[in-house]
Amino acid sequence: MHNTLAFPDLLRLIEERTGAFCAAIASAPDLGAPVPTCPGWTLYDLVQHLSDGRRKWAEIVAAGPADAPPARTQVEAPREDLVAWMTESSRLLVDALKESGPDRACWAWWSDSQAPATAGAAARHQLQEIAVHTYDAQLTIGAAQPLPDEVALDGVDEFQTTCVATTSAWPHEPAIVDYHTTEGRSWRVTLDAGGARVGEVEGTADASLSGTASELVLAFYGRKPVEELKLEGDARVFDRLISWEPA
Repeated sequence: MHNTLAFPDLLRLIEERTGAFCAAIASAPDLGAPVPTCPGWTLYDLVQHLSDGRRKWAEIVAAGPADAPPARTQVEAPREDLVAWMTESSRLLVDALKESGPDRACWAWWSDSQAPATAGAAARHQLQEIAVHTYDAQLTIGAAQPLPDEVALDGVDEFQTTCVATTSAWPHEPAIVDYHTTEGRSWRVTLDAGGARVGEVEGTADASLSGTASELVLAFYGRKPVEELKLEGDARVFDRLISWEPA
């Protein structure tokens, strides 16, 4: 597993990506515009989802160790001042993370993964949530930009360790998958009856995917077709990964 971003860097980048998201929203001529990468959502829906989610995670982090997230009522984002609302939502999250520190436990949906159930892991995933939805907003207004390198490189690792790694049995023949970034870093995922695990193992990859870190993260989250990246080996492995829903 690779070194991850330091906690202060995660907080800095959460604020930076929030600023980029708000800039896209502020320049949007129509909040009713459909978001191409989030079918059925408008830009307003995207802001509602992202802002309410940051408030929810602020409460989860603040609650500390727990078996379930705190009960809460979703609050509608005010259409007249969405940028201020989103900015405040992000501030609440960052404040809760600062107060907690990276090592304090909190509830997390990824308890079956290789990521710990801590505020630090929550910060990592929150950064990726905001970064990918910033791409969605930019794409909607015709100004899509790649994810910043340090965000995307951490995002490749974060997605594999948090969203892919599991102890649920892989329902197909065992496989080894490699991911390579043009920035020079690589990851290996092993898929077998023991689940999915990130880490170095001996053997030749059955399939590999290569591209910039940003392209890989956007492909992981369904924002780019896998076919747009350099794919080698058995493409069926990626088709199975995409459709796999571990128990």
